[in-house]
Amino acid sequence: MKVNIRQIIGNWNDGYVLDKHSLHSEVVGQNAQGYPVWNTTRTEVGEALFQLKYRGDFSQIEPLAAQLSESIYPLFDRVGLIVPMPASNFRNRQPVTELALELGRLVGKPVFDELLTKTANGQQLKDLTNKADKQAALVNSFTLHEGISNEGRWNALLVDDLFHTGASLEAACTALRTYRKIDRVYVAAITWR
Repeated sequence: MKVNIRQIIGNWNDGYVLDKHSLHSEVVGQNAQGYPVWNTTRTEVGEALFQLKYRGDFSQIEPLAAQLSESIYPLFDRVGLIVPMPASNFRNRQPVTELALELGRLVGKPVFDELLTKTANGQQLKDLTNKADKQAALVNSFTLHEGISNEGRWNALLVDDLFHTGASLEAACTALRTYRKIDRVYVAAITWR
């Protein structure tokens, strides 16, 4: 899989994204309900993520997690555990959680998929266009559930699918940093917008 790794800056210790999501998008008409129909050209990684999230193609989990394992995971120092970004919407199978679980299997690290949860506040972040509005919508939206029984402090890798302003990742990192068992927080995302 072709990637174009990009470092991302936020309140985490270090973070990277595999590739841009879309290369080009144009309106080509309207559907029966009057909504625009888009013709979008995505990167290879962007297309795999699109197929996973919006077409339910869970065969994309393994290649995407393998790419995270090969291209981004080695950039972090002593990851102790992996945390998937909590989902905003309910799905029977959560793509980010499954990506984190597969990455954990590949690198031999535990995945704490219930360490963080996100409270639904009715506001869709994808409908907000700037970081300040997203930050305001995210206030108190993440809850930490202490679940690490081992002694010591651990470096956590927070996995997400799409990076835009970083507001969600920063809110999640803020919540993770309140846990005395967490030391450094790293971030890995599949695509950026």
